[in-house]
Amino acid sequence: MKKVTNILPGIVICLIIGIISEVLGKKFSTVGAATFAIFIGIVAGNTIFKNKKYDEGTKFAEKDLLNYSIVLMGANLNLAEIMGLGLNGLFFIVLQMTLTIVTAYWIGRKLKFNEKYCLLMASGNAVCGSSAIGATAPVVKANDSDKVIAITIVNVIGTILMILLPFITSALYNNETLHTSAMMGGILQSVGQVIGSAKFVSDDVVNLATVFKIIRIILLVVVVLVFEKIDLTVDEVPHENDEVIHIDKKRKVNIPWFITGFFIICILYTVGFIPQSISKLFKWISSNFEIIALAGIGMRVKISDLVKEGPLAMLYGGAVGVCQIAFAIILISIFF
Repeated sequence: MKKVTNILPGIVICLIIGIISEVLGKKFSTVGAATFAIFIGIVAGNTIFKNKKYDEGTKFAEKDLLNYSIVLMGANLNLAEIMGLGLNGLFFIVLQMTLTIVTAYWIGRKLKFNEKYCLLMASGNAVCGSSAIGATAPVVKANDSDKVIAITIVNVIGTILMILLPFITSALYNNETLHTSAMMGGILQSVGQVIGSAKFVSDDVVNLATVFKIIRIILLVVVVLVFEKIDLTVDEVPHENDEVIHIDKKRKVNIPWFITGFFIICILYTVGFIPQSISKLFKWISSNFEIIALAGIGMRVKISDLVKEGPLAMLYGGAVGVCQIAFAIILISIFF
């Protein structure tokens, strides 16, 4: 009951922002509800609703509702569409992640950041943001300060890229589904950022970009095991959010529940177990959860964090982001 009470203030604000965004999105369809949800959330979270009492609710919207949305999204994706990415899709993701890790580490060292912080930035940008940072921090024995700064920078840069990428993909690919999905799903740090950016384009891009992103999250297992070779001391990973993959001393890595749920629903839909009426209902629920989650994401973007971390850290994150875009453009031209 106490947990519900703590969540209620923030989730109510996110719900209200979501409703307002849906209304505005219908009136200004070229902008869309997703855009309104994020920007109203940013303004609200940095002004009248910046009190910490809203944090639990906005976190619930950003993580839990978004995870449920991803699971329900499986009822609108045929497994053949995922398999259709084939080896080209897998090779694209693997190379994009590898180049990001190497480049992020190299840039960080050139800017005189310590090795452990550079490894956290590498994993956070290459895989899934704060989740990857939370999973790799104990492997490289990073301190809390490095972890907090890395999470902040990755999230801030990811939010900026979330807004910029639809303009870039429009200019480069006229928002064609496969190329746009590959870029968004292959670059953006969190699932929420992928969905938020893809929502600016179309539901088809949301679905396919999420598939690219899910492949990256699954490959966190590989990244953690590689990083473990750098330092064999493995401790318990703090559960900062639902995307965190848990590592124990026996080196077991558990795939996040929402990815498992997504594939189960996807398989059931593919074999015809889920009728179209239920599929449409799931899509409606998923879409509304997404808008509320995007409001939560917006509210959790703190402008003060951007100012606090300083220009050098932002330069680091920005340089990595630019390199990621360049890598994606080259690799997309090769594989797709």
